[in-house]
Amino acid sequence: MMGAMLDPANALDPRYRADPLADDAIARILDCGIDRWQAIDIVNREIASWQTNGALAGWRASSTTPAPVAAVLEDFVRAGRSLPPWADAELIGQAEEVFVGMSVLSCTLLFCASLPECYVPVDLASVLHSAGQLERHTDYRVRATAAMIFPVMLRGGLSAPDGGGVAQVLKVRLIHATIRHLIMRGHPAAAVAGGEPAALPQLIDPLAPEGPGLHQTLYARGWDVQRHALPCNQEELAYTLLTFHYVFLRALRRLGLGLTAQEEAAYLHGWNVVGHLLGIDQALLVEDMDAAAALFERLQARGRESAAAGLPYATPDPRPALAMALMRAMQDEIPSRLLKPFPVLLTRYLCGRRNARELGLDGPVALLSQALFVLAMLAVRGIDWLGRRVHAGFSISRLCTRILGYRLTVRLLMNQTRPLKLPDALLNQVDQAVQGWDLDPAAPKWMNALEQRLRPPQPAAAGQRKQREQREEA
Repeated sequence: MMGAMLDPANALDPRYRADPLADDAIARILDCGIDRWQAIDIVNREIASWQTNGALAGWRASSTTPAPVAAVLEDFVRAGRSLPPWADAELIGQAEEVFVGMSVLSCTLLFCASLPECYVPVDLASVLHSAGQLERHTDYRVRATAAMIFPVMLRGGLSAPDGGGVAQVLKVRLIHATIRHLIMRGHPAAAVAGGEPAALPQLIDPLAPEGPGLHQTLYARGWDVQRHALPCNQEELAYTLLTFHYVFLRALRRLGLGLTAQEEAAYLHGWNVVGHLLGIDQALLVEDMDAAAALFERLQARGRESAAAGLPYATPDPRPALAMALMRAMQDEIPSRLLKPFPVLLTRYLCGRRNARELGLDGPVALLSQALFVLAMLAVRGIDWLGRRVHAGFSISRLCTRILGYRLTVRLLMNQTRPLKLPDALLNQVDQAVQGWDLDPAAPKWMNALEQRLRPPQPAAAGQRKQREQREEA
């Protein structure tokens, strides 16, 4: 079925705009006469040295990097590392406090709300499917997401010289540009040159991959430009950003853990600064929950239009496989067979029935598990309402989601054999933050004691891990 044709003649259509700064940088690098795959390897090696915000000031590429590539990367860092003039340090600090205050609960909402909502648009899910086979390597891709979220939202992540948020975001920005360039087999802007539908290629035909790697897969995958616009376009970037702040805040509300209006505004502002660093147009950044809800609904509606137009070189629909892989990753960490369906049920509750159906999460669930979940949700909300009359920080809902979140944090994000891909200094900051999440300062002492009994052991700190590795090598 052919859906409504996109309108590339509209210069304001965010689906036909990407990120000129990053796209120009990657295009210049891949067109400088060096073998394409070798050039990408050089870029990956260089951006690995972007460790802290302070190190980006005056950053220079290594002496072994070809001069044309070095010059482009240095120009990109100079142009992209500054916070926007409207960034408010006080609001950013409040956003960091919200994240740190929510601690391991944030991990539960990442798995059961933000990431599932990210899979709903078909075009975006199709790119995620190709960019790493997420359903086969779920834990790796989730850790890659956490490797940006943690440095960004920990204290000083965006503003302190020893923070790593800006450095990590700039890495992601170049990765997005590389994905676009490979899928389009050239500068994305060339696909919309002239601004007329007839000027667009009808199809970028699939090819036989030149190798088994991710980059070769992206280059060979093919793309329908008129039907699906640009991959990783402005609209998709804005939608993804919404899943990290709006969906997170909406999930807190649905769990009865909603923040104050000031805290919500601060959290949105902090992530808007991240959006600016990612190259998202300011017109697609939102300042309050009402505006966020309206934009989110509009972007999801457009995603459904794309689904009606047909899946882009993805048969069958990639979304159920992505979602179920994520659910299985959580279920594997739940020892009780009766409770294993809870991640699916919680995702249905936080994301809504329609999205759950499109993600293939509406299948049958054991009646006993379903009844237990419903009764637990009703009981938790009622008990929380009564408990807060006695103690303001009383929340069974917060306790349960913290326990699940801590287990997921320890087993999937802080796995000692597969640590987050972060520089040692940043990994140590993340480890220290997780170590500090062992107690909920808002909860009564008996709830903290119960949480400590039910959760898995804490991960070793980065310094301890490094010392252990050194002893093993000796």
